[in-house]
Amino acid sequence: MNRDDIVRMAREAGFESNSLGMTYTSGSLSNLLERFASLVAAAEREACAKVCEEATAAWTQHLYNDGCMNCAAAIRARGKE
Repeated sequence: MNRDDIVRMAREAGFESNSLGMTYTSGSLSNLLERFASLVAAAEREACAKVCEEATAAWTQHLYNDGCMNCAAAIRARGKE
């Protein structure tokens, strides 16, 4: 995750950019922070799940591939709790 990703997620959460930097203009700050935190966590979960899926390329035994794919699915499921 880079700076552009973080700024994009902040804007998606409801923060806006002005000449002084990021600010919020509508809704409560706590709601915006929750939304931002949710977006960041979802992006991190997806990045971790992709690492697990990419690990299957290193294994020649299907047992390990299944384990990697199961881990990826478990990581993604955490966002649905």
